[in-house]
Amino acid sequence: MVNLKAGAAFSRTAMLAVLLCGCAAGPDFKRPEPPDAKSYAPKALPTETVKADADAGTAQTFDPSRDIPFDWWTLFKSPALNSLIGQAFKANPTIESAQAALRQAQEYVNAQRGYFYPNIGVGFTPSRTKLAGNMGGNSPGVQGNGDIIQTYSNPGGPPPFNAPVYYNFYTAQVNVGYVPDVFGANRRQVESLVAEADYQRYQLEATYITLASNIVAAALQEASLRAEIAATESMVGSNRDALAIMKRQQELGAVSALDVASQESALAQAEQSLISLSKQLDQTRDLIRALAGNRADQDVPETFTLSSLHLPQDLPLSLPSKLVEQRPDVRMAEEQMHAASAQYGVAIANRLPQFAITGAWGGNADTLGMMFKTGGGFFNLAADVGQTIFDGGTLKARSKAAQQALVQAGAQYRSTVITAIQNVADTLYAIQYDAKSLAAAARSERAMRLTRDLTKKQYETGYVNYQQLLASEQNYQQSVIALIQAETNRFGDTAALYQALGGGWWNRDKMADAASKGGTGEMQ
Repeated sequence: MVNLKAGAAFSRTAMLAVLLCGCAAGPDFKRPEPPDAKSYAPKALPTETVKADADAGTAQTFDPSRDIPFDWWTLFKSPALNSLIGQAFKANPTIESAQAALRQAQEYVNAQRGYFYPNIGVGFTPSRTKLAGNMGGNSPGVQGNGDIIQTYSNPGGPPPFNAPVYYNFYTAQVNVGYVPDVFGANRRQVESLVAEADYQRYQLEATYITLASNIVAAALQEASLRAEIAATESMVGSNRDALAIMKRQQELGAVSALDVASQESALAQAEQSLISLSKQLDQTRDLIRALAGNRADQDVPETFTLSSLHLPQDLPLSLPSKLVEQRPDVRMAEEQMHAASAQYGVAIANRLPQFAITGAWGGNADTLGMMFKTGGGFFNLAADVGQTIFDGGTLKARSKAAQQALVQAGAQYRSTVITAIQNVADTLYAIQYDAKSLAAAARSERAMRLTRDLTKKQYETGYVNYQQLLASEQNYQQSVIALIQAETNRFGDTAALYQALGGGWWNRDKMADAASKGGTGEMQ
């Protein structure tokens, strides 16, 4: 570094700094243009789903003008679900972690903004010194308290020499250092840290949305498993009854041992399915406890059944141009690009001349009372301008690396947007096709129920044997399980759409305001 220090040059340097402080090196960040897509598919998607003759068979319609409430899960009209998510928001450690990360990022911004101001410090240096007495020439005389009172002559020569001399010395001063942000390196650094704080803010919103979505998914899983277990228990009971009948028929010689073994196998398979479903239910309950912020031994009182849930009929459908404003992951990718742009500016500014101003004012004397009297005061003022002449290409390479980081962040942003739009499109397809699947499952369940009822009448009249009745009963229970899974998918698709469209985090303040004014706080 080439350093030029001169008090006389201070005024010219300060004026130059003032003139140049209005600019900042590097590109000014501009938000990416939103996608101009008008739909989520090459062909227009239906604006309404089919309806089915089932509990969750309501036809759903899509409304582009409909907003998404922050507490979208309340649209399922389940008090247990609302209570569980409220508890999780207070107790789940992932929320606390995300909140702490946001506060940390904000404090980094505050710390960096401090560099806009002078650095002021004070210092006080007391000292006591002993001078050797074996020196010729004049030496100061001292009195009992160590203060210098006079000088006397020592002509030197052979011993004896003069006695050692002791004296005190005090220095107090105020130091001021200031680095003018001439080329905007600090402004770009603050800009980068602000973008990082915004990233953490959107990360916190994403954490809320993800936690709520996971709880809804777990609640739906529990409700589905409870219904499937009930259907499977009915199958197990039917198989046990059939096995008991066949064993009596075997004793009478009406059936063979092979028939009995076949029925025992059917019973074992049904029992195995029941065990598997029970295991999944216990694991799901364990997941719910964890999501609520509880230990495995701390149960939650909320339980869920499909009959306790309501399927929302009117669904929102934001345009792709609005989606990029709503999705936290897209906003996070945008802030990463913003931070990379600012860091590119920092790298450019580091290649330009560096300025610094330092000064000090104070006093020194051999007694405290004389430090700031006539002759005791002092000051210094210096300006420093430095420019790197040669560094082996380090700063240039860092600038190019920062430029490529900006290119990378831009590509990652575009990829995130594409993925977000695909996520919504996939969810819309799922809603449409799962509605059709539910309608088909409902028709199948009705047909299997009719077949079972007719077979039961035929069995009572002796037209068919018990094995045929049992088969019709098992087929019916399988159709019931398929219907349960189709109903669960419709609820899950609806929750996935709210999450895919951004989760309504921008309506959090509106909900809080409504609650403070005595309203429900629910956004419709």
